[in-house]
Amino acid sequence: MSKTNLLIDENEKTENNEVDDLDIQSDYQEENKNQDESQDGVYISKSKLAIVSSLLDNIKESQEKIVELMSGYVGPDNEAKISIGQMMPGSKTMASEMKEGESRVVEGVFDGENMIGPDGRQYSVPANYASKSKLVEGDILKLTITGKGTFVYKQIGPIERERVIGLLEQTENGNFIVKADDKEWRVITASVTYYKGKDGDEIIILVPKVGESKWAAVENIVRKTDK
Repeated sequence: MSKTNLLIDENEKTENNEVDDLDIQSDYQEENKNQDESQDGVYISKSKLAIVSSLLDNIKESQEKIVELMSGYVGPDNEAKISIGQMMPGSKTMASEMKEGESRVVEGVFDGENMIGPDGRQYSVPANYASKSKLVEGDILKLTITGKGTFVYKQIGPIERERVIGLLEQTENGNFIVKADDKEWRVITASVTYYKGKDGDEIIILVPKVGESKWAAVENIVRKTDK
């Protein structure tokens, strides 16, 4: 091989090595970029995390119960004719099969007004009960539905909370809000009327210690003196 050919081969190797180095460096930078993006993470409030966790924990159990119930009442020929709505827990079909005296228990997360069950449905929480129990958004509740359709709630997992002092304001539509530290929360009207609160009163509320919330529980109201 001539000296000229040797020089050409060496130059080609050098160029190939440089290309390989550039590819490795590019891959390394891309990998670091992906790692940095993954480390940024997505942050959600503790109350929403509790809802997601409750839903995930109960998906498998709900599916197994549905299959067990349907296998006992539906034959192979009629199975394809049953709609998804008819197979949902709490549907009219299942409610009609509940015998008098039987009860059903549902656990869920309080969202400030209602309880969100593992099936994603909203269950009405009486305003008086929420006010008296000082329920905070994110609290875990257990609902017992009796055979007669009565709802009985019990707080089984209170979320960690903190006190905030703010000012009570009444909106144009008659609802009440609390403002403090450039933040704003809604409060149940029944809680305000119980303490005979009025616009401009100082109010002590309970909110989740971790994460954001739209609702707050009323702990007490300091009524301003009339002059």
